Amino acid sequence: MDKEMEYGEDYKYIPVTSIMSGMGQEVSNDLYCYTVQVVNVGFVGYPKKDSEWILIDAGMPKSADMIIREAEDRFGPNSRPKAIVLTHGHFDHVGAIVELVEHWNVPVYAHELELPYLIGDKSYPEPDATVEGGLVAKMSPYFPNEPIHLGKNIEKLPSDGRIPGMEDWRWIHTPGHSPGHVSLFRDNDRSLIAGDAFITVKQDSLFKVLMQEEEVNGPPRYLTTNWKAAWESVRKLEKLYPDQVITGHGVPMSGEKLASGLKNLVENFDQIAIPDYGRFVDGHH
Repeated sequence: MDKEMEYGEDYKYIPVTSIMSGMGQEVSNDLYCYTVQVVNVGFVGYPKKDSEWILIDAGMPKSADMIIREAEDRFGPNSRPKAIVLTHGHFDHVGAIVELVEHWNVPVYAHELELPYLIGDKSYPEPDATVEGGLVAKMSPYFPNEPIHLGKNIEKLPSDGRIPGMEDWRWIHTPGHSPGHVSLFRDNDRSLIAGDAFITVKQDSLFKVLMQEEEVNGPPRYLTTNWKAAWESVRKLEKLYPDQVITGHGVPMSGEKLASGLKNLVENFDQIAIPDYGRFVDGHH
């Protein structure tokens, strides 16, 4: 592997999955959600040969072949995105990034505050296995948290909210789950790609993850370090009145179900999202 790019030493295949793994869902003509084990990646662009498109996030470790195959199914053989945009740098959102960049040779964009975790400077905090929640939280110490190194392949998103290659979209800083977490929004049809700012499954429950049981929920508990900021971020997104959303975990949602679920989350974030106990909780109630 080119010394310029490498994963953290703790990167490895993580044996968790869901009934949606390997399935894709069209959210609108040019917005497609594809599930890799328990996490979603987004394809933005019209599904035709030689279409210009962008990949959002990069799945689980060892999932590059799956993602490339799905991309070629949707956009034609040998097609490649104009860029890869990361909502944040946690392992399940950058799991295949090195192979994808090597295969496609495209730039990667992330928020400035996320860059230290993506250029080998800084590890994320250890996942919190003590947090209130289910079996996924208990497994979380096994999840990679060391920084990956993308060298000069990673660039910071423009500070004015633009997203290179996604003219109709803008990025919104939605920290809490991670310092440089961003969500992407398109005003003309109120499409939202929320990353892990909120999700549509209870990510710390293994059963709910496996069955992809649908409910608007706060960010995954075992990795969220700032609950006050996380609540603020959800409030910010709810005010946009998104009409359809792809989240980092769980099924895409739209319409009234999304609106009422998001409103409920904002109003009852402390009960729904914030765990009763855990390493990152104290003082955030």
